[in-house]
Order: sequence, then structure tokens, then C-alpha cells
Amino acid sequence: MKEVSAGGVVYRFHDEELLLLLIEDRYGKVTLAKGKQELGETIEEAALREVLEETGIRGVLGEKLDTIYYDYQHAVTGEVVNKEVHYFLVEAYTTEITVQVEEINDVHWYTPLEAWALQQERGYRNNDDVLRKALQHFGIEV
Repeated sequence: MKEVSAGGVVYRFHDEELLLLLIEDRYGKVTLAKGKQELGETIEEAALREVLEETGIRGVLGEKLDTIYYDYQHAVTGEVVNKEVHYFLVEAYTTEITVQVEEINDVHWYTPLEAWALQQERGYRNNDDVLRKALQHFGIEV
């Protein structure tokens, strides 16, 4: 079975300081906002919708950062799912967070170095390059 998802590295500036949005998922891991593409929806529409649904943040789609691929075992059917996730930069134009408690534990804004440290500490390895590319976009090397 194949599953296509989309999401983003959400960012904003506060007093000229770059902040990035990270999610703590229900497994206690740090991750990026993402979710399944719905029927009739473009990848870009899915990315913005998922960011809004999971975090309450409305954003403007920026450049595509990466597409990652991995397999996982479906919790109910036990079937192996081939997952394809498209990630974009997403500039937030709202800042109030609303956590989608059915799917995630928490959402916070972090400085770039805090976000990178958390990603290294508790993140999924397949998100390393996505976050690195987002940081490089802003001239930050990690």
C-alpha cells in the first residue's frame, strides 16, 4: 500500500529572530507538521491544511524542501505502507497555537539552534535533512 503525505517546516520572525515550529507526537518524538493527502487535493494544499489542523497555524507556502520515503507497518492491518512525504517551507501568518490533541502531544516555537538540538535528541532521523535544508535557506549551517 502507498500513502502520500505533505507538511512543512513552519517558521516566523519575532523581533527579527527566526523561530521554527516543532511538534511532539504521541510517541514523545519531535517532528514536523504533516499528514495524508486527501482525495482531490494537491500536495501543496495538503501541506497547508495539515499545518493548520495539527497546529492551528495558518501559513503561506514557500519553496519545496524535500521528499522523503520510508516504510512502516500499519497499526491495524499489519500491512507494510510505502510512505512518501513532501515537505515545504511554510511562513506562519498567525502565531496562536491550537494543538490537535487527538494526534499530537504539544507544539512549540523554537530558535533554530534549539530546534536542531531537539531534532538530534528526539527527532526522527529521516527529518534531519529536511530541517537542515530549511535552516540553510536562512543561512544557518548545522
